[in-house]
Amino acid sequence: MIPVTASTEENIPGRQGPHATIEADPRKVGRVRTEYSPAHDGDPDPGEIVWTWVPFEENDGRGKDRPVLVVAREAGGTFLAVQLSSKRHDAQRDWVPIGNGPWDKSGRDSWVDVDRVLRLHERGMRREACALDRMRFNLVRNRLRERYGWS
Repeated sequence: MIPVTASTEENIPGRQGPHATIEADPRKVGRVRTEYSPAHDGDPDPGEIVWTWVPFEENDGRGKDRPVLVVAREAGGTFLAVQLSSKRHDAQRDWVPIGNGPWDKSGRDSWVDVDRVLRLHERGMRREACALDRMRFNLVRNRLRERYGWS
């Protein structure tokens, strides 16, 4: 995680401006086709874990630079993603366990929050992490299909 200071805040991808990461209503995003298509080509792809600024749910301007799993590409050139967390969470939200991987340098287990969908712009993220394997991606994909009817 990048420590946020006054001098680095403007430089965090997805933090502000036209490429800011925002919350998307998963029931109003239109037709969504999730896919597993990671490619080591320098472009973000569904199935990859990338880093972006994720606003706190209070929408008060605060947030955190964190890993997210890209799950779909939208027609307008944006992407849909779900955030990762290394903290165990209560049962009030729907968290899918995905274990650990190179996105967490401490080797901690992670969970994906399928209750909250984010819209990212290619210029609002960093490709730093990795591709999630197909089996774990499908766990997340299936939960998103169950919850929102995505294909």
